[in-house]
This record gives sequence, structure tokens and C-alpha cells, in this order.
Amino acid sequence: MERRFILKGLEAQASIGIYDHERVAPQRIIIDAELCLDASTEPLDDQIENTLNYDIIRETILNIVSAKHYDLQETLARQLFDALQLLNGVRSVRVKSSKPDAYNDCEMISYQLSNL
Repeated sequence: MERRFILKGLEAQASIGIYDHERVAPQRIIIDAELCLDASTEPLDDQIENTLNYDIIRETILNIVSAKHYDLQETLARQLFDALQLLNGVRSVRVKSSKPDAYNDCEMISYQLSNL
């Protein structure tokens, strides 16, 4: 059996970008994350303390996004990837960072890391 947590479309404000106009104010980013969980961590009862609370996944992402300025999406995605990989019971991770307002002629520009 495979168990996964999937977080899709988490919208946040981030200080991100290399251009002067990107450094003036935070910009909207969208984060997707998928965590494959170790089978041995499946809860045997209906108690939150016996599983990976998805509040922790969301809070981990938001804390990293707001922690500092990132020049590159690649850097932000790597920090998210590394932190999510360290959560208890996580076997593998896919994380995607998207900037939906970067260009007027496309839906968004994204960067993704995965070891799934």
C-alpha cells in the first residue's frame, strides 16, 4: 500500500526574484507538495498524535517561504524539499514552486524537485 499527503495550490506571498521590480514587494507564489509516507507510520487508531499532522506540512512550507528573500525559485524549492524530506515518516517528496504573475502571456512559471 502507498500512502501520500498531497497539498495543492497553497498560495503565499514571497520575497522572490532577481529583478529590481521583484524586490520592491512580495509577490504571489503557489506551492504544491506531495509526500510519500513510510508504511510503518500508518496510524493504528484515530488519534492525530499517531500520524503526520498535515498542519505541520503547511506550516513548514509557509515558514520557509516567509523566512527571507529568495533570488531563485530553485533555491526556495530546494529548501522546501529538504525540510519536507526531514519530516517524520516521509519517504520521498515532490515540491513545485510557481510564480503565476511572472509573465502576462502564460499561466505561470514553475520549478519542481522530486525523488518520488
